[in-house]
Amino acid sequence: MTEWKSIPELGGLIGQQVRLRGWVDGRRSSGRIGFIRLRDSGATVQLVVSRKEVDDASWEVLQHAGQESTIAASGTVAADPRSPGGVEVQVSCLALVHGTEAYPITPKEHGTAFLMDNRHLWLRSSRQRAVLRIRSEVCHAIHDFHRERGYYLVDSPILTPAACEGTSTLFETPYFDHGSAFLSQSGQLYLEPAAAALGKVYCFGPTFRAEKSKTRRHLMEFWMVEPEAAFLDFEGLCVLAEDFLVYLAGRVLENCGEPLAILERDTSKLEAIQGPFPRLRYAEAIELLRRQGSGIEFGEDFGAPEETSITREFDRPVMITHYPASLKAFYMEPDPDDPSLALALDVIAPEGYGEIIGGSQRIHDHDLLLARLKEHDLPLDAFQWYLDIRRYGTFEHSGFGMGVERFVAWMAGVPHLRETIPYPRTMDRIYP
Repeated sequence: MTEWKSIPELGGLIGQQVRLRGWVDGRRSSGRIGFIRLRDSGATVQLVVSRKEVDDASWEVLQHAGQESTIAASGTVAADPRSPGGVEVQVSCLALVHGTEAYPITPKEHGTAFLMDNRHLWLRSSRQRAVLRIRSEVCHAIHDFHRERGYYLVDSPILTPAACEGTSTLFETPYFDHGSAFLSQSGQLYLEPAAAALGKVYCFGPTFRAEKSKTRRHLMEFWMVEPEAAFLDFEGLCVLAEDFLVYLAGRVLENCGEPLAILERDTSKLEAIQGPFPRLRYAEAIELLRRQGSGIEFGEDFGAPEETSITREFDRPVMITHYPASLKAFYMEPDPDDPSLALALDVIAPEGYGEIIGGSQRIHDHDLLLARLKEHDLPLDAFQWYLDIRRYGTFEHSGFGMGVERFVAWMAGVPHLRETIPYPRTMDRIYP
């Protein structure tokens, strides 16, 4: 018996008999011929059903299989340049595996709340499938980029005893007799000792921020990739961040043509993601904003409006460096020429997508790091292991973090992060 095939395989099987199974994405019939759009493996193919070529049972399936019914089909693969995959299937037999009636999500307009309540079903729609295919490619490319450059994958813990960047945005949970534990904001602190062991490392996993924010740029749970490298200075970090974004965007353009077309993404915007990226020091960015009419003052942080305004001047991501140390985390290395500034880097994406990468060179001097911990009123007992890195063979090192959902939203051209993760967690949503 012919083995089951998936839709992505059909391009190499023209003229051959195949068996398929999947879900009814749509159907229509006219007289003695009918069509079913079958979905499988994230792709679709048109099944052509001729009344004179199939038995009564098969014709009955065509007439009555509702949206999202599960069916099996046998037929011959034929070339069809008009179809997305360049093929269609001339059906010889149809079978109903499971009939579905009154599927909740129909071609009519639905509100966001309804779609989010039915996120487990909304994932099946063409737009959501396209976004998730782009996300999958981005995740594969993240691993490939680091492997090609000799980085080791290191899994940082999700439960941690202390905060990475302060305690105001942490999810707290009881931890047996040890008091409280926190869901990780970042794997960075645990990567730094791993860099002493392996040289170049990265982690890639879920992170959590209890920010009371309802903006389109925020989720309570998201995935972040964080490389950390020994003996990498600040200039090297900037080059690494630029190379990383160019690599990922190139992979999306190379391998996600169909999902980008489904989303009607203007790919010329993505083709412009080439180095070198423009670089602005924080002070220069302040001057640019004031020339644009902003009332922002030196020492104030950038919000979404400021980030969007800055990138309007450019057609590609913008690197902003040398922030006031007061705006940044305790572990960031001060600028040797002006210790009031941090060797910190933010990469701002164009089109209103905001900060994509945030990173810095790390403090490697033990006494300076200890002083910073005290300044930020952080519990020294919880950070003794972190200080040990500077006590036993300290070394210059740098790293950054990138939220996958923000990057995918930018690539896909979707306005809200809730469409870039299978099951978004927001302030008002933890179902399904």
